[in-house]
Parts: sequence; C-alpha cells; structure tokens
Amino acid sequence: MLLAELEVWHSRPVTPTRRVALGHLVLPVDPIPGFGGLLLGAVLAKHVPEIDGDLVPDVHRLLDQVSRGDRVVQPRLQHRYQVDRHGLAASVHRMEGDGDNVHFSLEAKGSPLVQVLGAIYAVERLSLDARRGLNPVLHKALRWQGPIGPSFVANLAGSASAALATMADPRAWALEYLGFPLGTGKITKKQVMTQFRLRLREVHPDHGAEHVGAAEEIDKLSEARRILLTAHVS
Repeated sequence: MLLAELEVWHSRPVTPTRRVALGHLVLPVDPIPGFGGLLLGAVLAKHVPEIDGDLVPDVHRLLDQVSRGDRVVQPRLQHRYQVDRHGLAASVHRMEGDGDNVHFSLEAKGSPLVQVLGAIYAVERLSLDARRGLNPVLHKALRWQGPIGPSFVANLAGSASAALATMADPRAWALEYLGFPLGTGKITKKQVMTQFRLRLREVHPDHGAEHVGAAEEIDKLSEARRILLTAHVS
C-alpha cells in the first residue's frame, strides 16, 4: 500500500546542466510528521551523507528558508530549481505499508544532491503551518546516522513504535489500545493511568497472562500511555 511518494526530476548524468524539478507528490503530513514527512526525512537521511560536507550547512539554511516561506534565489547549491521537466530524468522515492509494517523504496537515478534538493523543495508545496511543523523533524533527519529502518522511523515520529497504526493517528491508536470506547473525546490524566493499569494487569505475567509476547504488549501499553499523557489531557 502506497503511503507517500516523492518524484524528483533532474538533469541526466551525461548533461552539463544542473537542474531540479518536482513531479508526482503524495505527502500526507497530518499529524506531523505524517507519512509524507517521514519519506522526506528518509530521502534526506539517506543522501545527505553522500554529498560534499562543505554543502551541508547550506542545505540546513535552505531548509529553513523554505520552511519560513522565504524567496529562494536561484541557483542554489549549484542547481537551478524549475517547473519544466522536459529533458530531465526522474528518481522516485516511496514509503509503503505492508500489514502493520512500513518500508522505504528510495530509487535514486541522479546525484545525491539532487535528491536532497528535491526533498527540500517538496516542503515548499505544503502549507506554511506544515512546513514549520516539519522543520525540526527534517533537521533531525539531516543529522541522522544509521540505517533507514524502524529506529529511524520511530525517532522521527517521536514514538517508541514504528507501527503503521501508531504513525497514522497516534492518539486514536493510543485510545483504542488502552481500551477507551470508540469516539472518546477529552480525557484526564487520571483516566489514562486507570486504563493503563487495567490493561497492564491483563497482559502482565505476574497476573496470569502468557509470558510469550508480554514484553511487547507492555511496551505498546507504555507507548500508548506516553502519547496520551503528552497530548492535550487535563
């Protein structure tokens, strides 16, 4: 199942020009970072280590300019951003879901720098509020050192879990996992803790539950509690 997609058009390797354009975009970012933000972050984290280190500070500055809605003077970072895609080649990056798991398909056919620029210029297509919300997430992605896997997703999503349901709507998932009725609105800290303790008794081996899978269940309950306690509870 396709969750997000970024199509970056760029000069072909054999041509002397350096141009970047955008194609098809599927970038849902609500709630921040959303699947779209995670895909953009993955493209940045994958490719920024492969570019000239002297250019990295300018990449961070460009991200800030786009996030603020500033006018970006062209060319930037030795490339010109344009609308026309005639004569350009395409690199397609996707985030896909399989059951409760997600994976990235990052198919770069151009230089690492054009992938980074494409991801940053894609931010410009989002609302100003979304850009501001994504800014710290994408800066975090630019500093990421490690594989683009579950730990990366959990880090950017601000969650201990990389599960699809958790990222799609963290609060709804947390409410359901702690056993709140469908359609529950405002909740208190006391209600969260009560539900957490009830569910913990159901899954904890000390109270007769199976040992197999108990640790994972307890981790999920703790994550659901964290999400609700850091949300707008009274």
